[in-house]
Parts: sequence; structure tokens; C-alpha cells
Amino acid sequence: MKLSHLDAQGQAKMVDIGDKARLSRKAVAEGKLFFGQETRDALQAQTLPKGNPFEVARIAGIQAAKQTEKLIPLCHQLCLDHVDVEIELADDHFLIKSKVSCRWSTGVEMEALTAVTVAALTLYDMCKAVDGNLVLQEIRLLEKTKEAR
Repeated sequence: MKLSHLDAQGQAKMVDIGDKARLSRKAVAEGKLFFGQETRDALQAQTLPKGNPFEVARIAGIQAAKQTEKLIPLCHQLCLDHVDVEIELADDHFLIKSKVSCRWSTGVEMEALTAVTVAALTLYDMCKAVDGNLVLQEIRLLEKTKEAR
């Protein structure tokens, strides 16, 4: 099997997408940040020391998707059409979901995964003062599509 990110000498390289068609591409990713009762109590009482974590984390995830090529060395710079980050509160975790789309020659799955990860890390940062047992898990790609425009 030939790996697209390795040259003939086995060194990492950026994939040349110059000959690939520009298609409508979408990706959906999700992740979970598990917390204990102290976080639930602080969220309900709105007493987290850094304030309401939802909007800060949502904006952090959107910003991160737009900066993916600066964080992951071989990712292409993309002109994203849309980034959405949603955060839901469950009994013992935050569910973070991102949807990213563009019209380009390469996919947006890394941008969707980056959005989820940075949003989750932001939630972690916002909650860590009251909960030393936060656990980030299950970051995964749910969907990746491409179709002609």
C-alpha cells in the first residue's frame, strides 16, 4: 500500500491536490468531556470561576477549525464555507459536535476533529478549577462526504 503522505525515501510530505476536483465537502465530528458532581453543581448554580463555558468553548472550536493548517503540519490551508460547534449538557458529560463544510480539493475532517478537540479542551480549562477528574474521550469522525457542486 502506498501512503500519500510519504515520499520515495519515507519522509513526510504534503499531498499535491492540484489535480483533484473541487467538490462540496462536509465533515461531522464529536467528542465527550466527562465530569463529576462538582461540575454539574457548579454549572447548575452558574458558579464556575471562569464563567459560562458554553459560548467560550463554542467560539474556540470555530476558531480552531479555521486554524487547523497551523496546528497540523501536513494539512492544507482551506477556505471554509461554514463551521458550527454545538455543545449539549448530559448528566455526566458535555457532548461536543462540529460540522464543517467547504468547496475544495481535499476534505475537512481534520478541521471538524480540531474544532471538537479545542472546544473540549476549552471546556476542560473552564471547569478544571472545580473538578480534578475531567476526562476527555470518544473524539471521532461521524461523517465525511464529498459531492460535485
